[in-house]
Amino acid sequence: MGIELYLDLLSPPCRSVYIFVKKNNIPFTFKQMEVLKGEGRRQQHSVGFGKVNILRKVPALKDGGFTLAESPAILAYLSQKYKTPDHWYPLDMKKRARVDEYLSWQHSAIRPSVFKIFWLKVVFPLYMDQTAPEEKLQEALEDLAIPLKQLEEKFLQDKPFLVGNMISLADLVAFTDLMQLIAIGYNIFENMPKLVEWHNRVKKTVGKELFQEAHKVILNFQDLNSMLIEPQLKEQMKPRLLKMVA
Repeated sequence: MGIELYLDLLSPPCRSVYIFVKKNNIPFTFKQMEVLKGEGRRQQHSVGFGKVNILRKVPALKDGGFTLAESPAILAYLSQKYKTPDHWYPLDMKKRARVDEYLSWQHSAIRPSVFKIFWLKVVFPLYMDQTAPEEKLQEALEDLAIPLKQLEEKFLQDKPFLVGNMISLADLVAFTDLMQLIAIGYNIFENMPKLVEWHNRVKKTVGKELFQEAHKVILNFQDLNSMLIEPQLKEQMKPRLLKMVA
């Protein structure tokens, strides 16, 4: 039995897993989750999905009786299980440590700002029927500026990719995170030519067809505006969204 992957391609961590398995021809069953929708949230909180991931988050992996959560863990597991090319997750201890270093850092640096900006810009209006305060968006964008500079100066430096001359899991995770904001119209790499070149390099390595396939939902994020949100779901999400702008 092949692996099952529970993914919502609106989510950057899910896209990194999706691109990785497709790029490496890893056989899998795609269990689509659309967690912003009522049906998707019911699926997310179902008994069945709870057995796959008690945290009730995506991405999630099921490999026979083995289940796994968190995209860095899933990516590392798949890389080792399917013996993907070494550049993704190098056997060299120091190179692998550099990949792990980025994957550990981004959880508390890049991703929180990306998450907040996306939710304020896109999700807040969907559930609250009004735009988020502009000053809150600006604060979140300013918060992102620091980790972006660290991404360029500490991790990328003068290399083609974050860990060396070839793409790694670190690049894939960083790329999908930042595409979340580029896709909704933010020029986050202004005056950062090294990151522009890196972004283009990763995109080219992923390949045009796979890039479009993985990012179709986020590139067409305007379609979310026509999504019918159930009143009960709006009420459930309201406290969380109000907390973001408090």
